[in-house]
Amino acid sequence: MFHIKVKIRTPYFEVGVKNYVYGDKVLEMAKFLDEASARHDVDILYIVPYTEIRRVAEQTKHLIIIAPYMDTLKPGRGIADVLPEALKAAGAQGVLMNHCERPMTLSAIRKTIERANELDLLTFACADSVAEARAIAELHPDIINPEPTDLIGSGNASDMGYVMEVVNAIRTIDAGILVEQAAGITRGQQVYDFILAGSDGAGAGSGIFLAADPYETAEEMIASVRRARDDMDSQREKQQGGRT
Repeated sequence: MFHIKVKIRTPYFEVGVKNYVYGDKVLEMAKFLDEASARHDVDILYIVPYTEIRRVAEQTKHLIIIAPYMDTLKPGRGIADVLPEALKAAGAQGVLMNHCERPMTLSAIRKTIERANELDLLTFACADSVAEARAIAELHPDIINPEPTDLIGSGNASDMGYVMEVVNAIRTIDAGILVEQAAGITRGQQVYDFILAGSDGAGAGSGIFLAADPYETAEEMIASVRRARDDMDSQREKQQGGRT
């Protein structure tokens, strides 16, 4: 059964498995994130390898499950292609596109967004520069993660000048697009700072799975999302109180 496109509450957190772990370890992290999502009341996107989408979907309640890629074919011929309907049926609620490890042309991104929209799948596009982020924003995906390629997996995060520039560039084109920062994040404080700088969400892959304690690191980052939300809410309340 197909459902309407899921709505993401901001600020949110995203975890990308890539191939850092596989099999049961993907599910173990999923269960941990699922519990943390409920406990902190924070939406968590989990980018799951194709092979684990169904069992992660069946054994979690709160995660927003994202497939790492899909092709644009329709049901029928196309052996070895990734069928969008099959991803949806397995439990995926969205799809990642144009990650630097699986780059796509603008034409392919556009076609993927169109196919995903047909199935009410969230569209999560990556960009490696402000210029590419602007171009992709014209295609109106649900999320853009404008992460410079050279920072991915480096342990070095984007500087605040870049963050604010790219957030403004995307929102000038389409204020409805969610903007995430993820490249090089290794600490909860970075998550907090990026959200307060204007990002709708933050995420990590290597920063979690290569950490000495991946679960402790994930917990720290998710707690930082909640702390950022609480602090922003408090600031808004103070501002509203000062105007009355």
